[in-house]
Amino acid sequence: MGILNRILRKESLERYLDSDNHLERIIGTKDLIAMGIGVVIGTGIFILPGTVAATHSGPAITISFILAAIVCSTSALCYAEFSSALPVAGSAYSFGNVIFGELIGWILGWALILEYMLAVAAVATGWASYFNSFIAGFGIHIPKAVSGPFNPAQGTYVNLTAILIVLFISFLLSRGVQASIRLNNIMVYLKIAIILLFVIVGAFFVKPANWNPYMPFGIKGVFTGASTVFFAYLGFDVIASSAAEVKNPKRSMPAGILGTLSIATVLYIAVAAVLTGMVKYTKLDVGNPVSYAMQLAHQDWFAGIIALGALIGMFTMILSTTFSSSRLIYSIGRDGLLPASLSKLDEKTHTPKVALYAVTIVIALTSGFVSLDQLANLVNIGTLVAFTVVSLGVIPLRRRKDIDNSKGFKVPFYPVLPIVSVVLCLIMLSQLSLETWVASGIWFLIGLIIYFSYGIKHSKLSGNK
Repeated sequence: MGILNRILRKESLERYLDSDNHLERIIGTKDLIAMGIGVVIGTGIFILPGTVAATHSGPAITISFILAAIVCSTSALCYAEFSSALPVAGSAYSFGNVIFGELIGWILGWALILEYMLAVAAVATGWASYFNSFIAGFGIHIPKAVSGPFNPAQGTYVNLTAILIVLFISFLLSRGVQASIRLNNIMVYLKIAIILLFVIVGAFFVKPANWNPYMPFGIKGVFTGASTVFFAYLGFDVIASSAAEVKNPKRSMPAGILGTLSIATVLYIAVAAVLTGMVKYTKLDVGNPVSYAMQLAHQDWFAGIIALGALIGMFTMILSTTFSSSRLIYSIGRDGLLPASLSKLDEKTHTPKVALYAVTIVIALTSGFVSLDQLANLVNIGTLVAFTVVSLGVIPLRRRKDIDNSKGFKVPFYPVLPIVSVVLCLIMLSQLSLETWVASGIWFLIGLIIYFSYGIKHSKLSGNK
């Protein structure tokens, strides 16, 4: 078999369905939406509406969020069709394997590994900072040596709190899908309740004069704001990783993805409208605009509520994304491109514990010892690469006679909308810095070395058992 034929060989949907048949299908539509909101709605909802309004959009930040949601929804619709047609674990990695072939699938999987694990590590670091500040209010202080990444010059050697939260969440996930999903749902409900509390309380202090001028930076500012807040919506794609454990994937997967995006959009717009109505947009360029607005309204008690909401928001993000990361690694191990032991399922919980533990070790070490400040944009490039290929993949997906999605969700305005999605993703990719492209180029080069030195030889498509 020639090298070109080997890297373009495609996986069959039937083998995936058969391999994933041992996973328990116990996740419902509400669980999927809670999982999506758990990732998409984080601390950003307490920060982005204020800072972007102050620097780019003014009160028209609400329009910026709507535009960003429209752009993001084009990719979300493409994900929804793929998740309906291919209800298997692995998200874009598995989609790429079936539609474009093994090499493209591997590249997408490698991009998602970067996205998921780096995102979780970054958020775990943020959670640790919030938690340390929270307990400091009660007179409890974490020793400096164990409060930050390895940086002897600054007196820090390990971020112990970040490692502990990652290990705790891994422990929860190891107990089975049902228990972790139930906890995630409760935490998401609490988070939404805190957001709605701000909207309701803040509404009493809105001064319509603060919305004038509504578009102080012009239409250009609104579009700049939209490109900035676009990344606040990223994360709905983690839903696709759980498709093999969903009760009715053809119905629930599209509902979960689109439901997440819709609810997130409403919450972002509500917070932005109330916030810019409470305080003049020019005063919102602060690190904690929501808390600041409540302080100006002499509602200081709300600062603690916001801190709790931030902790819950980051907790659900770590939980949902670690879950998705383990399913991604399980999927790659299932195909032999990484060691097959990663696809081993626990007999009691029917979950890929080996993959979960591998993910946990990497995330814990990264969040505990590495400074992630300069690497955040790599999360965006990994996501956008996956969005681009999935959007493009809808076209050959429709042409596959062996994949029946006649009763499933289909992207409207085909093929125009998938092409529009590809173009929009490419525009967003072009906005990322050269530094981000260089760093990601190194990451993808490492991925190609692993694939050609290990994956291509051990792939199940090569006949390996």
